[in-house]
Amino acid sequence: MGKNLKEAVKMLEDSQRRTEEENGKKLISGDIPGPLQGRIQNIGEQGHMALLGHSLGAYISTLDKEKLRKLTTRILSDTTLWLCRIFRYENGCAYFHEEEREGLAKICRLAIHSRYEDFVVDGFNVLYNKKPVIYLSAAARPGLGQYLCNQLGLPFPCLCRVPCNTVFGSQHQMDVAFLEKLIKDDIERGRLPLLLVANAGTAAVGHTDKIGRLKELCEQYGIWLHVEGVNLATLALGYVSSSVLAAAKCDSMTMTPGPWLGLPAVPAVTLYKHDDPALTLVAGLTSNKPTDKLRALPLWLSLQYLGLDGFVERIKHACQLSQRLQESLKKVNYIKILVEDELSSPVVVFRFFQELPGSDPVFKAVPVPNMTPSGVGRERHSCDALNRWLGEQLKQLVPASGLTVMDLEAEGTCLRFSPLMTAAGWSHCGTTTRYDCVRSRLTTRLPGSTGEQAPP
Repeated sequence: MGKNLKEAVKMLEDSQRRTEEENGKKLISGDIPGPLQGRIQNIGEQGHMALLGHSLGAYISTLDKEKLRKLTTRILSDTTLWLCRIFRYENGCAYFHEEEREGLAKICRLAIHSRYEDFVVDGFNVLYNKKPVIYLSAAARPGLGQYLCNQLGLPFPCLCRVPCNTVFGSQHQMDVAFLEKLIKDDIERGRLPLLLVANAGTAAVGHTDKIGRLKELCEQYGIWLHVEGVNLATLALGYVSSSVLAAAKCDSMTMTPGPWLGLPAVPAVTLYKHDDPALTLVAGLTSNKPTDKLRALPLWLSLQYLGLDGFVERIKHACQLSQRLQESLKKVNYIKILVEDELSSPVVVFRFFQELPGSDPVFKAVPVPNMTPSGVGRERHSCDALNRWLGEQLKQLVPASGLTVMDLEAEGTCLRFSPLMTAAGWSHCGTTTRYDCVRSRLTTRLPGSTGEQAPP
């Protein structure tokens, strides 16, 4: 089956190559409407292994029930054990899902069943008498709270947005002291603090919350702690920062090994700890259907193909790329790094900034709402435009770098380099070459350097 799959993909790639060779004789892609303008992606050997898992899963589902049950149970238990050991998550269970946010929704349902003993009998009447509260960071992914409410059937007032530090510490880390105040206020109002979603690598800039302190707070008030973020990948490395290492003690965490390893069609996985199989079944985290357990098959095959060394090496290589770029950026004038205090973060977010003569340094990173481009506002506007131009130039020159341009409320327009999400499928030589190209292009594109200059 693997051989047939590889031959089928090769036929598609050969067809694409012939199309490109005959480009002069046929219509150009711009003349062809819709999806036919696209290209077939070269997924590589490890991608073939992941796709084989889906084909093999369809075949396995035709086995008789007893053989199917034994085989799927083995696949699920093996994959769960491997992931728990790789990511230092002792005695955990695993739920595999296609939608990245689905795992958190099921975890919220499990927390509701755990804290409300009469929920199965009385339903939402018990929630009405004592409303649950789900705490989300202000730096959480956009739309996450709305998704959870829609999936759980909860009103929006059940969500509590926790601000990030604005005076002390990072502007993208959850304010622990303010969170504790919110929890106490909710308890006084007769509400039930249910679940807290912390970040090990925020969606925007890759900052990690103070997970150790948050874990202590959750244990004190009986709150379920869920962690998500790209920095969870570093749990597989030999050295892990203390802030990320604390995530291994949380109640649950969601990871996306597919993008981290450059594997297509590999499910996300939510690791969790719970002792009651009846509640996990009601919450949808476990299933009696053998076919549901086959979701782990593509990852089961991919992990065996890569091996532990190959798995860890890909994550380690992406982190090293980010660290090399960060060290180089520190040597470039007028570059501000937003994640400078987290050397182990696989995300680098930076922006060009040049303080003009006579400008007030207080306004370097402060947004000016409802202000026309004059004075400080004009300086901010010009700086954002320059960073946007710089990002577009780098994306055109090195499109495979995965560099993205993003707008942050406090800092303005920034550039983000996240090789763990974009470079996992590259060879080490090719990745390093692209990194060196990004670094060299950056130094030649900044104002005041040789090479092409920024537009006025």
